[in-house]
Amino acid sequence: MRACVHALLKSNWAEVSSIEWELINMSEQEEDLIYRMYKLVGDRWALIAGRIPGRKAEDIERFWIMRHGETFASRRKELRRIRHNS
Repeated sequence: MRACVHALLKSNWAEVSSIEWELINMSEQEEDLIYRMYKLVGDRWALIAGRIPGRKAEDIERFWIMRHGETFASRRKELRRIRHNS
């Protein structure tokens, strides 16, 4: 699974580094469904998004990259620290 995430990041590196993304908030149920669906079907974002009302394939892919990508690790840590101090 880790190799898939790295391959995805490599393929989207130019796009990820060229725009500023805002974090996507997903409910626990949505996150759980995304993880389970990813285990079953891989990175077929449109198929996963079809199971979550109101979400687009791009939203799911962006969520996945931001959640699992090393590029966003420092940003996640910073947000956790801010939330913990609030």
